[in-house]
Amino acid sequence: MFDLITNRDSNVKNDVLSGITVALALVPEAVAFAFVAGVEPMIGLYAAFMMGLITSAIGGRPGMISGATGAMAVVMVALVAQHGVQYLFAAVILAGLLQILCGIFKLGKFIRLVPYPVMLGFVNGLAIVIFLAQLGQFKVVNAFGQLEWMQGTMLYWMLGLV
Repeated sequence: MFDLITNRDSNVKNDVLSGITVALALVPEAVAFAFVAGVEPMIGLYAAFMMGLITSAIGGRPGMISGATGAMAVVMVALVAQHGVQYLFAAVILAGLLQILCGIFKLGKFIRLVPYPVMLGFVNGLAIVIFLAQLGQFKVVNAFGQLEWMQGTMLYWMLGLV
């Protein structure tokens, strides 16, 4: 049913460089999306590792995305806030099963029906939501226990690091 090894010609140098590139990009991405989703960074790292492991074991294509995505992180915020982290695992498993079914029934061809402005609007909206989720990192607790915006040197250091 599955041809797990489709490319018998391997280039060790390219494979190692690809693995290093993906690892260096995936770790900060998984941690950032864990913050956006409202879960601990270790949960994001475990999820990213398992997704990469399963994708590499089953096989894939050169353009396949097998990491955390901003769209999923934004949707998971409401799920984690309302039901807790316990429902996150079930939701991710269900999403994976739906993706497998879409692959089996070859429904990927219908993405061509989505107009380019709709995709552009979705990505721009996603960028705005992720930006707004990061604004909380620029607040500190004052002497009265309330959150207030950073000021002065602390703000300049934070902006410099960003």
